[in-house]
Amino acid sequence: MKRKNRILTVLVFLLFVCIAVYELFPLIFLFVGSIKDQTELFTNGMSLTITKETLRLQNYLDLFMYNSGMYVKWFMNSFLLTVIYTVGGLVLSSLVGYGIGGYQFKGKNVVFVLVLIVMMIPLEIIVLPLYKLITNMGIIDTYAGVILPFVVNCTAIFFFRQFVDGLPKEFQEAGRMDGCTELGLFVKIVVPLMKPAFGAMCILLAMYEWNSFMWPLIVMRSNEHFTLTVGIASLINPYTANYTIMLTGSVVAILPILVLFLCNQQFFIAGLTSGGVKG
Repeated sequence: MKRKNRILTVLVFLLFVCIAVYELFPLIFLFVGSIKDQTELFTNGMSLTITKETLRLQNYLDLFMYNSGMYVKWFMNSFLLTVIYTVGGLVLSSLVGYGIGGYQFKGKNVVFVLVLIVMMIPLEIIVLPLYKLITNMGIIDTYAGVILPFVVNCTAIFFFRQFVDGLPKEFQEAGRMDGCTELGLFVKIVVPLMKPAFGAMCILLAMYEWNSFMWPLIVMRSNEHFTLTVGIASLINPYTANYTIMLTGSVVAILPILVLFLCNQQFFIAGLTSGGVKG
């Protein structure tokens, strides 16, 4: 029986290793393509073959020198937008989620259902109304135009609400008995208990904004205001396509989210597991 369990464990392990390798193949092709000469890419396409003649690490130096440092500008735009969006989203969404999950009030279920409905609406359906709104507000081609429509994230509200709903109510009652204000109750008692939820949502919100393409493409007009995703996509046009810059730029664009996940994965896993358990 023990031997069968070991064999089954090994088979499951090998299965997951194969799945992981399969999922990593696009990233491997991306990295190998980023250190090749553009002529080689046009001649033989994307392949894992690397020779001395085709190896070109200079691509990464050219990336940061491209168009007088335009890639660096795009990178900083995305970084700034991601930080503002993530911090704002965590603060506002956690407050709304705590309000729905931690209090009893008339119409609570209606508000929660509205949040779920908004979660189901695709961005493509509300693009035109949102575009007209930010045009009337005069925030086209600004960071505010990119961030404001989505800074309160319905998915984060749902997640925080579920997490708060599973916290023991005795903590809040004890805080009120000690004379703590409602805001102080949230900051001093609830927020420390919600660290796993904040860790999970920090990664998800940052990833959402960092990879966002459609809305920044619509809002941003000038080249120097482009985000990283829009800037890299703009390298393809009817007249030319700089594939080496695109590939190296895509490799570098992966690093911030990868570092964020590696530094925050403990809270990410804890947040996803504990958020679904009540009591």
